[in-house]
Amino acid sequence: MSGWAPKSASAATVEITSTSVQCGDVIQVGGQPCRVTNLVQLPHGSKQLLFESGELLTMHTRTRLVAVRVLRGR
Repeated sequence: MSGWAPKSASAATVEITSTSVQCGDVIQVGGQPCRVTNLVQLPHGSKQLLFESGELLTMHTRTRLVAVRVLRGR
């Protein structure tokens, strides 16, 4: 995972669900930080997350995770 971030960016810890997850979110899975690179909508509001590492994670509609999100300055 790349550690680069634009100078005008800051990071915040946010709680995410299948409705609020975004590409670029970093989620810690099994002690390893994983950046979301792609999202696939599944039936009943679930989403499948693809990480930079190639791993997949399926989020149920009631799943809540903590992620780091880069907030870009305007």
